[in-house]
Amino acid sequence: GHTQAAAGVAGVMKMVLAMRNGLLPQTLHIDTPSTHVDWTDGDIQLLTEHTPWPETGAPHRAGVSSFGLSGTNAHVIIEQAPETPEAKQQPKPVPSPVAVPWVLSGKSETALRAQAGKLLDRVRQDTDTSLTDIGYSLALTRTHFDHRAAITATHRDDYLTALEALTHNHPTTSTTTAETQTSPRPVFVFPGQGAQWTGMAVGLLDSSPVFAARMAECAAALDPYVEWSLLDVARGAEGAPGLDRVDVVQPVLWAVMVSLAEVWRSYGVEPAAVIGHSQGEIAAAAVAGILSLDDAAKVVALRSRAITALAGRGGMVSVAQPATWVREKITTWGGRISIAAVNGPSSVVVSGDPKALDELVTDCRANEIRARKIDVDYASHSAHVEEIETELARLLAGIAPQPGGTPLYSSLTGTLLDGTEMGAGYWYNNLRETVEF
Repeated sequence: GHTQAAAGVAGVMKMVLAMRNGLLPQTLHIDTPSTHVDWTDGDIQLLTEHTPWPETGAPHRAGVSSFGLSGTNAHVIIEQAPETPEAKQQPKPVPSPVAVPWVLSGKSETALRAQAGKLLDRVRQDTDTSLTDIGYSLALTRTHFDHRAAITATHRDDYLTALEALTHNHPTTSTTTAETQTSPRPVFVFPGQGAQWTGMAVGLLDSSPVFAARMAECAAALDPYVEWSLLDVARGAEGAPGLDRVDVVQPVLWAVMVSLAEVWRSYGVEPAAVIGHSQGEIAAAAVAGILSLDDAAKVVALRSRAITALAGRGGMVSVAQPATWVREKITTWGGRISIAAVNGPSSVVVSGDPKALDELVTDCRANEIRARKIDVDYASHSAHVEEIETELARLLAGIAPQPGGTPLYSSLTGTLLDGTEMGAGYWYNNLRETVEF
């Protein structure tokens, strides 16, 4: 159909907002009044710019018309609602001083500064608009151009100061400006255990020759260290082990991630850098060229087999709180549990003794804090791992890391590595220490 209903509703919404703000909006795309209308008879004029609503003492009224293609027309007159005593007395909510980013962009530096100036004028005029609402609209309802700026503040005056400085091309410390690259390059991020699902990669094995070939290479690299077939596990072949075994799921995930990276590269997508989470760093090191495919297969297969010695004696729990809060909370258990991974500002994984973890979950839930057990029975990134340090040193002796062709940022050290540090000792520390993702 026809659009008269939608157009009428939009017109009503527009005029309600105009009444609320006391502003008559500019009529778009009209600069000169039609010469076919006698504008001298009566007091009617086109709104060629935003105009304050005239105050006559009477309620504001507006007519809205909707003209449909079918010939059906709709007309309505709306009137400003009377202001009640309750409405006058109701205090306006005061937003909490949370830092909210305001993002702006333009096709050029001049356009960017002009946008800042327009926003500055609007915020000065309308002192009631929520700072959060402005940030939301700027981020999600505007076109993003190449020249950009971001302002982060907690108070209206700070935003005004930053906007004024940006308007005059003097950004403050709360303002960040940048011109985006015409051809930005992505970062490949390789997840840790838990990213798997039954049947993953089967479609690509059948449809992507590049993926299938790389999976075959990974299978050949794993063969000396495993007693099962990578491709049989991926396809769920009868008799093949399942992904519930740590010494199966980690090598399979590694192979899938390495093969996915090869597919992206076959389409010309070359990473600017790589990052890995826990065992995902083994895939990252292989893709970066730091570990050969054979060495990476050796690390992921033999290390995951060594982890089976820890099975049944540990566990892991995800807690939706900042690391500082979790670190303070777990002191109650005197080292029996520790922070395994910091995944985000309010996403932390704790590992250690099962009984202590159960007590932590009970305590969190009693205080309405989200905490859930992860489906593993061993405690990676905890003191439990120290039991297999000597064994890992023996198993991984001889691997030969080298400087890679792609930058690798370590979630163990938080720094850029040249690759030569990623010998046997690194892969023990990667399993023992906290993942600072």
